[in-house]
Amino acid sequence: MARMMTAVAMAAGLMCSGAVAADLAEHHTASDLAKTTEGLKAKAAKTGSASETLAEYTSHRTVLSYRAANGGAEVHTHVADIFYIVHGKASLVTEGKVENGHEEKPDEIRGSAVTGGKTMLLTAGDVVHIPAGVPHQILVSKGDEIVYFVVKVTEKE
Repeated sequence: MARMMTAVAMAAGLMCSGAVAADLAEHHTASDLAKTTEGLKAKAAKTGSASETLAEYTSHRTVLSYRAANGGAEVHTHVADIFYIVHGKASLVTEGKVENGHEEKPDEIRGSAVTGGKTMLLTAGDVVHIPAGVPHQILVSKGDEIVYFVVKVTEKE
């Protein structure tokens, strides 16, 4: 529990430290996130996933993501992901190898799956840090869904 609180405090500190204007702070209430989630569910009706950027900062951005289906494999060359699981559950596969990898955009590799990696179960309240350069993929079992708050931090130049 202390470890989780430290990670959440770190993510919160990151959210405020890189704000474009030093006197502005972002606050997303549980109610705000619930409303955004409902909109994401509607957007995800066909594909099973949707996300929305909440704020952009100098060295990072915040995103809310919803999934009711598996995501593809991805590797961010210079950006780390910090996930806080708001609701639901899914498996996260990290490390391993990206199958059928291709450059989606500069410094962003996408593929069909991560094979040979480690799998961990993510549930509400969990926090995970995925360093830049680490392959990862979220897998959602049929009938499940997951909502997660993401801090995307520039980790390597």
